[in-house]
Amino acid sequence: MSSVVLGGVVFLCLFGASLAGMSLRRRLPDEHLSSDSKDVIKLATAVVGTLSALALGLLIASAKSDYDNAVSELRTSAGHVVLLDRVMAHYGPETDEARAELRKLVERRLSRSWAGIALDRDGEALRFDPGIEPVQDQLRALKPQTDAQRWLQSRALEVSGKIAETHWLLVEMEEEGLPWPFLVVMVFWLAVLFATFGLQAPGNVTVLFTLLVCSLSVAGAVFLVADMANPYAGVIYISDAPLQEALQQLGRS
Repeated sequence: MSSVVLGGVVFLCLFGASLAGMSLRRRLPDEHLSSDSKDVIKLATAVVGTLSALALGLLIASAKSDYDNAVSELRTSAGHVVLLDRVMAHYGPETDEARAELRKLVERRLSRSWAGIALDRDGEALRFDPGIEPVQDQLRALKPQTDAQRWLQSRALEVSGKIAETHWLLVEMEEEGLPWPFLVVMVFWLAVLFATFGLQAPGNVTVLFTLLVCSLSVAGAVFLVADMANPYAGVIYISDAPLQEALQQLGRS
């Protein structure tokens, strides 16, 4: 489910719960909405509201942390790609094929994540992408003739290993996704909360507009959580500038 659709579903749930509460208010006997009853409802609402606020805050903080980590990993990976290309360039013309393969790898990464060819929903495309492994195979096949070339080969394999680690970390991140049970329970709490708002509120335009805006605001928060959970394919996505800059540096002699 896309983040926009999820936000829309949450909005409909919350605003629908508000309207259901207002409709129920007109059908309940007066004693059910006495001052004592309203006091109990307010206390119960405060507990549910506190739980919902804590849950939503944790989700937003977790999503923002994952997004920031993805940005940092992308920048680090772009730096490693440029470093690997320079190390191979210093090794000699024997690495020309490996350097060309590295460039294709970066172009493929940009195409899959930012040019409209989004990652598969189940992560299959990324999981079966060999990533930097073909370049590593070519590096291992090199036969260095000097101590300098042996050091450069070792250094290239070390840097390529770090790029491979980033690739598989990305695979694991794509598989994790949102904590859906937690999200469903939180939306249920919020729906109960908005239903009690409607139960206590008079049915006028001001109240309806206020509940509408509040429903949109909470749905927007859920949208942010869901969108930042997919930092490479969403409305709020990571800039491809580090990889674009790295691509411009590749292949230089």
